[in-house]
Amino acid sequence: GLSGTIPSELQYLVDLEVLLLDDNKLNGIIPSELGTLSSLEELKLSQNELNGTIPSELGTLSSLERLDLSSNQLKGIIPSELGTLSSLEELKLSQNELNGTIPSELGTLSSLERLDLSSN
Repeated sequence: GLSGTIPSELQYLVDLEVLLLDDNKLNGIIPSELGTLSSLEELKLSQNELNGTIPSELGTLSSLERLDLSSNQLKGIIPSELGTLSSLEELKLSQNELNGTIPSELGTLSSLERLDLSSN
């Protein structure tokens, strides 16, 4: 599988709608620059070795329908900014090392059909 870090230069793929990097050996942090991909509908980074925190900038992905960051080594809190993703249908953050509370802002995700926060 792929290894190394996720390049912040992916921010220049302005028309990108789907980014699937799951089931690899990617490590390091999730670049906050991914928050500039305004056309992105699906972001799947699950089953890697990513660490650090979930960037609050992901809350600016207004077209995002599916976000899967499960099965990594992500730490810290779930950013309340994810509650602004009005198109989000699926949010999977399971099997990480997240802590803190579930942000009340997630309650405003009226399109959400699947929420998985298990095994943190």
